[in-house]
Amino acid sequence: MSVVRMKAEEAAIPLTPGMDRAIVRRRLPRRLMLALAAGALVVLGGLFWWAAPRGSSQTVPADRLTISDVKRGTFDDFLPLRARVTPLLTVYLDAVEGGRVDKVLVEDGTSVVKGQLLAVLSNAELQLSTLRDEAEVANQLNNLRTTELNLARTRLDNQRNVTEAETQLAKAKRLYDLQEPLSSRGFVAGKAFGDTRDDYLNAQKKLHELRQAQSTDERIQSSQFAELQASGHSLRSALAVAHDNLDQLNLRAPVAGQLTAFSIQVGQSMNRGERLGQIDSPGHTKLTADVDEYYLGRVQKGQSATLDQDGHTYRMKVAKIYPQVKNGTFQVDLWFVGPEPTGMQRGQTLQPRLTLGDPSPARLIPNGSFYGDTGGAWVFVVAPDGRSAVKRAVRLGRRNADFIEVLDGLDPGERVITSPYTGLADKDRLDIARP
Repeated sequence: MSVVRMKAEEAAIPLTPGMDRAIVRRRLPRRLMLALAAGALVVLGGLFWWAAPRGSSQTVPADRLTISDVKRGTFDDFLPLRARVTPLLTVYLDAVEGGRVDKVLVEDGTSVVKGQLLAVLSNAELQLSTLRDEAEVANQLNNLRTTELNLARTRLDNQRNVTEAETQLAKAKRLYDLQEPLSSRGFVAGKAFGDTRDDYLNAQKKLHELRQAQSTDERIQSSQFAELQASGHSLRSALAVAHDNLDQLNLRAPVAGQLTAFSIQVGQSMNRGERLGQIDSPGHTKLTADVDEYYLGRVQKGQSATLDQDGHTYRMKVAKIYPQVKNGTFQVDLWFVGPEPTGMQRGQTLQPRLTLGDPSPARLIPNGSFYGDTGGAWVFVVAPDGRSAVKRAVRLGRRNADFIEVLDGLDPGERVITSPYTGLADKDRLDIARP
């Protein structure tokens, strides 16, 4: 802006002949300049705030994301498993009694029959202990036999006394019956008949008392005989156990099958209870699989499973569930229903499919790594223009290896991010940068 100075100012400035009049420019006031500068700073700060990324949002390159469509389809409720081949029946061989290995008669991996001798151990201390037990049991059995013999003699003596009393009573009765009619006619003196009658009555009383004593003794003796027999049976059982323990030094196969993990050597000392090997059932196997704990409430005994092997499909069933959760998984045993695949080896890994329910129509999204970051509680939904995505709460249901069932929060045709949400869990909005 040009301002022409006043006349007084013009008079103060000397003019040179031949020159134009000097024009002096007037500056803006300081306050106005400060106000304009402050306003410019406010405008620049607002523009920076609007353009700067917010803490609840983040810009992510599009090539880092997997974007999938929500669609309608049929949900196949199955669970792929990774299972190990194990024997259907395994019997472990443990050392019942410790000892030194004297002989090894079979090698590891050999097929054995029930009762076959596998190895021979020796234990001098156990052998001496068994001999002492035998001597002690024999002594106690002899004492029992002596007691039984005494009881038998007492029984015979009681019977003999009763027999003699019966004989005396019979004689006294005959004499009494003979003298009674004669005494009434006066042919037998009254004193003599009185003695006869007393002898007869005394013989009756004596026989009655002996029979009562015999009955009491018989009851007591029967109880004693039963106790003695029980004691003898216990002693014989203890002796049999001692002999069995001694016989356990001869290691035999308890069942028929394939002997594995049998690596003992001659001269090796084995402790009581030490594992010597195992015998696997021949020709029968099962699959043992680790299942995510998420499915603990959905896996039930008797559910069917299938195994595709060498171009054939084999049917299986859940035979046993181990509910103990370890490292986020629990175990199940799958048994074959019908024929088994040939050529399976112990420890081999197979991939059966466990059927959890019938197929049903549903809204589906592809199964992705995002589920492990959100637990199925929310997802990032991509805007129609594909330039941004916002967090949305959803309700997801069943899962299989390919899809997740959508129960609420998403409609067919929408798109969601199904790649991992690593570093994005605390964001509410994503700006998708496209090249």
